[in-house]
Amino acid sequence: MNTRTMPPPAQGHPGSGADIAEWHPEDDTFWETTGKRIAYRNLWISIPALLCGFAVWGMWGIITVQMLNLGFPFSQAELFTLTAIAGIAGATMRIPASFFIRLAGGRNTIFLTTSMLLAPAIGTGIVLQHPEWPLWTFQLMALWSGVGGGNFASSMSNINGFFPKRLQGTALGLNAGLGNFGVTTMQIVIPLVMTVPLLGALGGTPEILQKDSGWILGKIAAGTPTWIQNAGFAWVFSLVPLGALCWFGMNNLKSVSPHTGSPIVAFSKITYLYTLAFAPAIFMLWLYLPAPTGLGLLNMWVAIPLDIVLALTVMRVAAFGDMKEGVKKQFAVFNDKHTWSLTALYIVTFGSFIGFSMALPLAITVIFGFQHVPDASGVMQHTLKNPNAPSALTYAWIGPFVGAATRPIGGWISDKVGGSIVTQVITAVMAVAAVAVGYVMMQAYGSATPEQYFPMFLGLFMVLFFASGIGNGSTFRTIGVIFDRTQAGPVLGWTSAVAAYGAFVAPVLIGQYIKAGTPQLAFYGFAVFYAACLVLNWWFYLRQNAYVKNP
Repeated sequence: MNTRTMPPPAQGHPGSGADIAEWHPEDDTFWETTGKRIAYRNLWISIPALLCGFAVWGMWGIITVQMLNLGFPFSQAELFTLTAIAGIAGATMRIPASFFIRLAGGRNTIFLTTSMLLAPAIGTGIVLQHPEWPLWTFQLMALWSGVGGGNFASSMSNINGFFPKRLQGTALGLNAGLGNFGVTTMQIVIPLVMTVPLLGALGGTPEILQKDSGWILGKIAAGTPTWIQNAGFAWVFSLVPLGALCWFGMNNLKSVSPHTGSPIVAFSKITYLYTLAFAPAIFMLWLYLPAPTGLGLLNMWVAIPLDIVLALTVMRVAAFGDMKEGVKKQFAVFNDKHTWSLTALYIVTFGSFIGFSMALPLAITVIFGFQHVPDASGVMQHTLKNPNAPSALTYAWIGPFVGAATRPIGGWISDKVGGSIVTQVITAVMAVAAVAVGYVMMQAYGSATPEQYFPMFLGLFMVLFFASGIGNGSTFRTIGVIFDRTQAGPVLGWTSAVAAYGAFVAPVLIGQYIKAGTPQLAFYGFAVFYAACLVLNWWFYLRQNAYVKNP
C-alpha cells in the first residue's frame, strides 16, 4: 500500500460537475478513497456520449445503402462520396479535438461536443425527406456529421487523465470499445426506425422501397413504406438527455486543464477550433471531389496529407491568447519518434475498424446484390439484380459489433502481457485475412451466383474486425505506458485522428477497385501495409534492443 501523505481535499470533490483542483490517481490511498468513484462516474457517462458520436458519424454508411434501395437519383459512385466525406470530416475534426481537454476541460468539452451532434442529426432528417434536392445538400450533412468522429479524440484524451497507468489499458479499452458500439447500434437502429413513423405527422411522409432492403431479422420487401429521415431524427431522443447527464455528472481536472476559463469561454474555444478545422476539410474536398461538387484535381494520397497539414497549420496560426500557448505545448509531441510509430500502428487497428465499418454495407450491396455475367462480347456486366442477394442491412452490423466487443479485451490482455506483443500477433492475423478477403471478393465479383461466396466473405471480415478490435486496445495501452499524463492525451488524439482517415480511404479505395473490376487489389494493398507495420512494431518495441521493450 502506498503510504504517501494524502493530498489536500480537492475542490469540488464530492460534487458532480465541479472542477477538481487536485488529482493523484497513482496514489493508492487517494485512488481507493476518492479517485476511483469519480473516475468511473466520468467513464460511464463518457461511453454513451461517445457511442452517439460514432453513430452520427457512421450513419451515412447505412443511409447510402437505403438511398440506393429507394431510388434516390444518385449513382453508386456519388453515394460512395457521401460515406467518404463523412469519414474525412470526422478524421479532420479529431485534430482540433485532441487539444480540447487541455484548453477547455473534460466536462465542458464532452457536454458541448455531444450537444453539437443535434445539428447534423436533425439536418440529416430534413434533407432525406427531399430526394429531389441537389447532391451538395446531402454532402453538406455528411460533412457536418464529422463532428461525431471528432468526439473520439477528446473523449479518449479526457478518460486517460482520470485513471492510473496500471488501469489505462482497461479504461481506454472500455471507453473506446463500448463507444465503438455506436457503429453497431447505428447499423441496427437505423434500419429498424426506418420502418415506422417515429415522429408521427411531424416526421414527414415515407418513401417507397424500389428494391428489397433489410434489417437485423431479414429482408424488407420492395414496395414497403420507409421513413429514411428517421436515420437522423432518431438520435435526438438520446442526445438531449445525454447532454444534461454530461453537464451535471462529469468533471474538469484542473491538473490537466489549468486554464479553461468560464464555461462560455471554454465553449468558445471549442467552437472556434472546430470552425477552423472545417475550412481545410472543405477546401481539400473541393480540390479532390469530381465535378459538379469539386474540381477533381487531387489524388487521394495527396489530398489526405494536404488536409492534415492545412488543419495543423490553421490551428497553429489562428490560435490566440491562452489557446496559442496550449496548442504550442501540444505540438511538442510531434518531436517524439514514438508519436509517429504509434500513429502507423493505430492506422492498422482503428483505421481498419472504422474504414471497413464505413465501406462494408455498400460493398455487400454492390458485390453480392448483382449477378456478374459476361455480355455477348465477353465483357463482364454488373447490373443484373441478384434475386438471392443477402441484405447489407441484415449483416453489416456484425463486423463492427465484433470489433467493438473485443476492444476492451485487447486492453485487458495488454495490461497483463504488454501491448506490443498483442499488436504483433493481431497484425499478422490481419495481413493473412486481408489477402483471403481479397481473393474471395475476386471470386464473387466474377460469378453469376455471388451469394455462394458470402458466408466465407463475411467470416473472413469477422476475423479482420476481431483482430482490429483487440489491436485497438493494445495500441492505446502502449501509448499510455510510453507517454506521461500530459503527453498521452494529445498523442491519443493525434493517432486517432490520423487513423480515422481510414473512414475515407477504405470506402474510396474499395469503391474504386470494385468499379475497375478488381476489388481484390484494395485488400492486397491493405495486407502489404499490415506486413510493413509488423516490421515497424518489432523494430520499435519487440527486438532485443528495442527503444521501449513491449510497453
